Amino acid sequence: MSKYRKKPVVIEASQWFKNGDHPEDNCGTFDAGDGPFQGEGNVVRYFRRPDVDGRSKCEKCGYIMDAHGWIDTPPDGFPVCPGDWIIKGVEGEFYPCKPAIFDATYDTVTESQEAELDAILTEHGVQE
Repeated sequence: MSKYRKKPVVIEASQWFKNGDHPEDNCGTFDAGDGPFQGEGNVVRYFRRPDVDGRSKCEKCGYIMDAHGWIDTPPDGFPVCPGDWIIKGVEGEFYPCKPAIFDATYDTVTESQEAELDAILTEHGVQE
């Protein structure tokens, strides 16, 4: 079987713990007469699965499902556990990544490292 190595790519990611945590969520504040409340995020929305009781516990993290988020990335969307990293993919899509997998896969990139990598990729025609 052939072997492959991931292309060097710098990703954007943020760790999610609750509604409104993602920097691109842009949650508004609303008042329906009972006092102000925060609307759902644009990236990580409220968890919504009619077949799952919101008070049931998640098998992956142990939190109740109402504490979870949801990302509408095709084909079927993804639940987001508190503490998951939200990664912005190469085509602008978002998806969750468990903390242990994120820590094993990614390192923090400094601005100088990012500039150096961009220069290498541009030199080799991988990006413009």
